[in-house]
Amino acid sequence: MVDTIQLADTGRRTTRLGFGGSSLMGSMDRRQSLRTLEWAFDAGIRHFDVAPMYGYGEAEACLGEFLSRHPGEVTVATKFGIPPAKHPGMIGTARRLVTPLVKAIPGLKKRAQRVAKSVAGPREPRDLSPQKAAASLEKSLRDLRVERIDLFLLHDATAEEVHSAALLEFLQTAKTAGKIGAFGIGTDRAHVEAIQNESPGYAQVIQCEWSVFDPTRSDAAFRIHHRSLGDNFRCLQQWLSVSPLRMKEWSTEVNQDLSDGGILSELMMRAALQMNPSGLLLFSSKNQKHISENAAFAAPSPRDKAARKLYEKVQQATDSIHAECDA
Repeated sequence: MVDTIQLADTGRRTTRLGFGGSSLMGSMDRRQSLRTLEWAFDAGIRHFDVAPMYGYGEAEACLGEFLSRHPGEVTVATKFGIPPAKHPGMIGTARRLVTPLVKAIPGLKKRAQRVAKSVAGPREPRDLSPQKAAASLEKSLRDLRVERIDLFLLHDATAEEVHSAALLEFLQTAKTAGKIGAFGIGTDRAHVEAIQNESPGYAQVIQCEWSVFDPTRSDAAFRIHHRSLGDNFRCLQQWLSVSPLRMKEWSTEVNQDLSDGGILSELMMRAALQMNPSGLLLFSSKNQKHISENAAFAAPSPRDKAARKLYEKVQQATDSIHAECDA
């Protein structure tokens, strides 16, 4: 079982590792999405993250079906502020028709994605009024089939957007009423500090990207990190690989074979967990084996010491690593 933590001030505990639902009902159909969620549950994951815009507006309802199978067993985070695409039903029908062709014809996937975006149309203008937030909350409660959402996050918030006392009052009222457990922001890391300084009431929970290239934070917010691998993994792997001498030196100091991509990714994940000991780390995968492996990274291991050493070395070399990756 994955280690657990207190989930902000919701009064609930959940696993330190959570599953991100951005690919639900998007790159996967409903059957595949539900199967993937069950894989994560079977691996010990008990926190699931979603948003109204995910899966062309269908991800929350898909997660809701999964939650109905596991009442009270998991925690859930969703967001508000970015509405779903228009015509989700049309997109879903088109996806079901096109999926077999995409698998059979190389190059068709990107064309299908362009068509889907065309059908979806432009997103509605941003509306962060209390009325719009209330409507979004009620729809999420219905789609997720729950009476309370554990975390309700303002999606892609900027400092300029979170000065509303009325919106903050609505969120506090919804929390008191038991419709949400806690609220906060899910945004780009570049906006976090300004929001904390200018509107700290909104920043009790902070969800943003974090990897071994980033410094640790010591504020009082409950932090949820994501994107610990992806481009960050590819950048570090490339930087190490171009110099056999560097790879050998780093592997010796860390006491692990960093030329092994599986070991490098594990150490990066373990470092992300260690540097946010009271918070949560999100990951996403459509592969059952990868899901099980990632879940295992949340358990104590002799490699935790190597992960911390890798983090220290990356922090010392961050500027030069990024300079070479960006060249």
